[in-house]
Amino acid sequence: MFLFIHFTYFLTKCPEMGGLLSRLFSRLFSHPPSPSLPPPSHFLSEPWRTIHWGDNQSTLQHVKDYKPPTDRHQIRILLHGPAGAGKSSFINSVQSVLQGRMYRQALVDHVSSSSFTRQFRTYKIPKEDGQSFYPFVFNDIMDLEIRAGVLVDDVKLALRGHMRDGYKFNPASKLSEDDPFYNKNPSTNDKVHILVLVTNTEFLMDAETVQKIQEIRREASDLGIPQVAILTKIDEACPEIKKDLKNVYKVQHLKRKMEQFSAEVGIPMNCIFPVENYYEQINLDSDVDSLILSALRDIINYGDDFINLKKSNERLVTF
Repeated sequence: MFLFIHFTYFLTKCPEMGGLLSRLFSRLFSHPPSPSLPPPSHFLSEPWRTIHWGDNQSTLQHVKDYKPPTDRHQIRILLHGPAGAGKSSFINSVQSVLQGRMYRQALVDHVSSSSFTRQFRTYKIPKEDGQSFYPFVFNDIMDLEIRAGVLVDDVKLALRGHMRDGYKFNPASKLSEDDPFYNKNPSTNDKVHILVLVTNTEFLMDAETVQKIQEIRREASDLGIPQVAILTKIDEACPEIKKDLKNVYKVQHLKRKMEQFSAEVGIPMNCIFPVENYYEQINLDSDVDSLILSALRDIINYGDDFINLKKSNERLVTF
């Protein structure tokens, strides 16, 4: 009794110790958590987008069998984005998947943080017979750097088909009408049919770059050009994805990053495609192919829809 009185007196003088002892006793005598309630997970209960992993043949055949509305048409795909995003690597990755082997046509620089692409380049992809090309082409342009990047006015000219292949970008002045690389009378094939923004998962873009992207998107929207985004380097975003690429649509962190990116640049979630480019591998990988083909299929479909819409509008004008 004497010890209890002194212990009670001690707690009244040291309330912090009382609180500590209270928490200790609570942990000792509390019931363990129920096994039916697992700890919070980094994974969603179900993938939020469906990918048919391993079933690449049907999608690959869809791409190989694609034919434009008329034989003379081709889909022109314009890639743009910040430095180091992986535009050239994406072109090489698409070519690798379609060729069935590693392909290196677009030059890639993994060292410099500034734009490696200096010219307006058109990339055609040869078919297996070696005698013809796929009816879609990629255009690569200078990166969207703050001071030394491509001018928005030049991108607008490219969208309208006024830029010839081989034009060397000048960050100080746009392509002029008296320049030999200025196309005064662009054909349907010279004009862009789909605009693709390429960036990586660490897309901490400055306000000026975001402004450039939004201005380019407004121009494309005015022209009716569909727009999608390619999100690269997803294997570096989360260890769960690096361990198994099939986790790409299960990881909460990546989905939140995509939602943040969508809100920042205005591209809807269903038009954003996460991929892993071929940049370290020396052999093709089925899971990498699955994501690249999924993105490529929709890019071609959007471009084809745009061409068909333009054709329908032209018919209406003739009547």
